[in-house]
Amino acid sequence: MSKRVAVISPAPTANGDLHLGHLAGPFLAADVYTRYQRATGRETVFGTGAQDTSTFVVTTARRLGTSPEALVADSTAKIEATLAAMGIEVDGFSRDEERFTKLVLDFVGRLHSAGKVVLKPARFPYLPSTGEYLVDGFVKGGCPVCLTEGCAGLCESCGHPSAAGDLIDPRSSEHPDEPVEIREVPVLVLPLEEYRAQLKEYFASSGAALRPHMAQAVQEMLDRPLPDLPITYPISWGIPAPFPEVSGQTINPNAETMAWSIYTTALGAEKRGEVLAADDQLWWPESETEVVYFLGFDNTFPFAIAGAAMLLALGDRYALPARFVTNEFYELEHQKFSTSRGHLVWGQELADRLPRDVGRFHLAATSPENQRTNFGWGALEAVTGARLIQPWNRVAAKVEQWAGRTLPVSAASRFAADRITQRFSAAYQMPAFSLGRAAETLAEQLGRLDRWEVTEELAGDFCHQVEAVLRGAAPILIDLAAAALDDTAVRDRDETTEITPKILPRLTGGAV
Repeated sequence: MSKRVAVISPAPTANGDLHLGHLAGPFLAADVYTRYQRATGRETVFGTGAQDTSTFVVTTARRLGTSPEALVADSTAKIEATLAAMGIEVDGFSRDEERFTKLVLDFVGRLHSAGKVVLKPARFPYLPSTGEYLVDGFVKGGCPVCLTEGCAGLCESCGHPSAAGDLIDPRSSEHPDEPVEIREVPVLVLPLEEYRAQLKEYFASSGAALRPHMAQAVQEMLDRPLPDLPITYPISWGIPAPFPEVSGQTINPNAETMAWSIYTTALGAEKRGEVLAADDQLWWPESETEVVYFLGFDNTFPFAIAGAAMLLALGDRYALPARFVTNEFYELEHQKFSTSRGHLVWGQELADRLPRDVGRFHLAATSPENQRTNFGWGALEAVTGARLIQPWNRVAAKVEQWAGRTLPVSAASRFAADRITQRFSAAYQMPAFSLGRAAETLAEQLGRLDRWEVTEELAGDFCHQVEAVLRGAAPILIDLAAAALDDTAVRDRDETTEITPKILPRLTGGAV
């Protein structure tokens, strides 16, 4: 087992707040996994941030009539506030700052100095009316792999990269009626095909860690020649490229992935009191850090394929990530969350409307782990009311009858508590991590305790098992656990012989 775990959720674009799709996907999962790892005694750092270099920052700012810089500042503050409101505790939060820019340039500069990147002509749509080359959020068209309509860069449907010049019927996302031209521009690229054999070997050795959709996408990508990864783009928004052969170009945001991951891990370690010899120390093989990503399926290519290839290109300097845990889209009333259409629920709105433990439970229970799932306010009230709030409050009322008394705990109850711990641990551990199964385990155990006819003889066992359930659910029900437990450590073997229960908090927010 490694000395340390580095948990990473790719930074959302700083063009708005976090909606429930963000939270139900990677962020809650990463927070729960981090809390569980710490409960087992492992040193763990959790990093994310706000990405300011994406072209979607520019398109959103233009649509809102503000500057990209103002949008980034406002969005970054909102993202941090929403994470805090939902109890998602981030150690390393990246933002627009000079230290990050330097690390990115050092990373790609190392690739450049080693001769791993080459200058090659690439095809880009060009908009004559503005004189702009169109990449990523600036251009829409059909995916050359699955034909689905979307922006360039990454296909949200099949997960494959979709170069702007390869889109079917490309057109400007901001000026869709104006004709575009396809022009060739020399850019720096990393030839990913050179690393395909190594990537195949890497994923063959860690394939059990991939959920089915990601495993399918990775196999599809590696079964055909890999495209070149553009390291630079012929646009002005982003980190300026320092290489004279591409003067005036910027770094492709999807080429920042590993430098950003290293950076946010370093920030997290420093916040937790570590003194690092270098920003990338935790990624050195000798550091024995287990890197675990929680990410949306559409981030498969930039982090798992291109990102791993960038690390491979630098020889044995860095260890490769240990695991990738993907999620699918979370829908609102059976339609994809959409900021542009206003079809969404902001994370802050959920936090404002009900206790965050209730919100965290529902997002866990409906997490889109292997297929799209749906959010609705009516379903939230029904599910949380029937499966969490009402049974918990009835169980807490039973415990209250015995509060303050010292009660015996039987060997049979210690055995049951061990079984409860094991059921929760099975949901929290890799490679089968599942928020949904953790929430289901909690609901099943609450239902069992709710049906218990508590007698004087069994009161100690009942209160003991209530504590075991809450201890297992602590990574999800963070406020209840903080109020009711002295600690949230996972007990490999329960040796409790007596218990003095205390009055437990009640939950509100569900349908009665």
